[in-house]
Amino acid sequence: MKLALELTAELIRFPRHLSQHVGGFVLSQSPLIEIVPIGNAAMADRTFIEWDKDDIDFLKLMKVDVLALGMLTAMKRAFRMIETTYGRPLPDTAAVPVERRGVYRMLCRADSVGVFQVESRAQMSMLPRLRPVEFYDLVVQVAIVRPGPIQGNMVHPYLQRRLERRTHEARHGPGSYRFSMPGSAADPDELANVLRKTLGVPLFQEQAMKIAMVAAEFTGEEANGLRRAMATFRHNGTIGNFEEKMVGRMIARGYDAEFAQNCFNQIKGFGEYGFPESHACAFAHLVYVSAWVKWLYPDVFAACLLNSQPMGFYAPAQIVRDAREHGVEVRHPDVNASDWDAALEPRSRRRRHALRLGMRSIDGFRRDWAEAIMDARAEGPFLDLDDLRRRAALTPPALDRLAEADAYGSLDLTRRQGVWAARGAAPAASAPLFEAMGLNEADGRPPEALPLLTPSEEVVGDYQTLRLSLKGHPVSFLRERLARAGALTAKDYPARPNGRRVVVGGVVLVRQRPGTAKGVCFMTLEDETGVANLVLWPDVFERFRPVAMGARMVLARGKVQTAEGVTHLVVDHLEDWTPMLGDLTPDAAPGSAHAPARGRHPRDVRVLPGSRDFH
Repeated sequence: MKLALELTAELIRFPRHLSQHVGGFVLSQSPLIEIVPIGNAAMADRTFIEWDKDDIDFLKLMKVDVLALGMLTAMKRAFRMIETTYGRPLPDTAAVPVERRGVYRMLCRADSVGVFQVESRAQMSMLPRLRPVEFYDLVVQVAIVRPGPIQGNMVHPYLQRRLERRTHEARHGPGSYRFSMPGSAADPDELANVLRKTLGVPLFQEQAMKIAMVAAEFTGEEANGLRRAMATFRHNGTIGNFEEKMVGRMIARGYDAEFAQNCFNQIKGFGEYGFPESHACAFAHLVYVSAWVKWLYPDVFAACLLNSQPMGFYAPAQIVRDAREHGVEVRHPDVNASDWDAALEPRSRRRRHALRLGMRSIDGFRRDWAEAIMDARAEGPFLDLDDLRRRAALTPPALDRLAEADAYGSLDLTRRQGVWAARGAAPAASAPLFEAMGLNEADGRPPEALPLLTPSEEVVGDYQTLRLSLKGHPVSFLRERLARAGALTAKDYPARPNGRRVVVGGVVLVRQRPGTAKGVCFMTLEDETGVANLVLWPDVFERFRPVAMGARMVLARGKVQTAEGVTHLVVDHLEDWTPMLGDLTPDAAPGSAHAPARGRHPRDVRVLPGSRDFH
């Protein structure tokens, strides 16, 4: 234990990730190779230098990182799909109509699953409180749910002043609200002018630097040093070196000592990750664009998120559930209808199209298999399994994957029949045992007497192969047991009075334990009606750590907490209900649709994909 603690103390300051950006460049006056060794990366035509950003900065070289955003890929696909499906050309994000009230109403309801940057628990809790009504509100929304503003105690003061402005302007008209804050003897409004857009609360790095330059008369070089000290993740940085200089100068210029110290403490919070305003504006633009697509084209939005996986906060099952809640019809993968990607299919009598899941959603299915199916299908639909096997030249593993995913519906084969037919070669010339049992396969088709899978087995089969199901939700088959335990549904518990004790059960989607939460753990559960948001205080988390960290299904007891349109369940007791998931299907026998992977015990079958955990 002593050695482990010593090694931990050595490693604690190491970089959390030794990863690289998708690209970047360094500018130098002379050829870079004359200054620093350049190596060849594993990928062709890619090079790298081994020096870190601090070394490059010391040498006065300019470094620019090129980052990647999965949402940009998703939106590019969305624009292409909107044009081909709905005939509306959108060459780039600038072509998206601005300031649509419906988009903001959707965000105010925290209806933001899949929307860039505002889909996390913290952001969804902030949306109904902030109530964005214009673009700059989204800029603030992006920036305020960050460790910097939270650590600097900026969130509640900003929300309070926003509420004051809303109330004042409702009575006296738009633009009538004025906030007051201390100023220097020379200019009583100097800080109010700096912080006017954020109602007197510093939220951005540029504002922190401006405060230092205006209130403490920092030079440009001193302000730049302050910016460097505020740089991201500099937990043991040098920002404390500026405290005496800034606070002392503000006091000398007539500011109250306590106010000057509070100003510096807020700026110090940016050392725990504060956004530049320019960065927040760029992100806010993508928030609005992705929200606009979700609001007007939820079918396109869901399809493009699915085609851009892995990305975002939610698994495909939650993206599909959200799409269906927005009126999108979602259809199962099928060999006669599905491409590799999810695609849209026409619907009668309705403007919105149906979403057909692609073969990429089938666990373990290869793209070249899908392309072979698509190429062969161009000649005409497949008539039966033999036709598919012959024309697409599929291997047995490919046929097995399709059967296990129940993708032979258009061939009039159920999941169990498909597995039988896919794994059976030519029918036996003589099968007296089968004939005696009434299972005649002389025609090459699977026996009609094969027992049907139960609804719960079908859902489990879908989750094992697609990580989602359109036929039902696993928790719905356990609803009777949950009801006996006193559990309410995720849809019903928010209607209970504030402070009322309730019980909720469901599968775990997301676990979060951010550093700024001081040990609080947030969990998101899902049942057949929706999601429930759980809060575990540090003592409760420690008491139920194994369940909170590892259970796939839980039963939670606690009190309802509702404030400003946001409802949570503050948990005081947690039970592991994961074993209940095993009751959804009997132990799988070899050769069945639920057969476990080779070498695994039949009971060790994955019923649900794991949660997405963030910390």
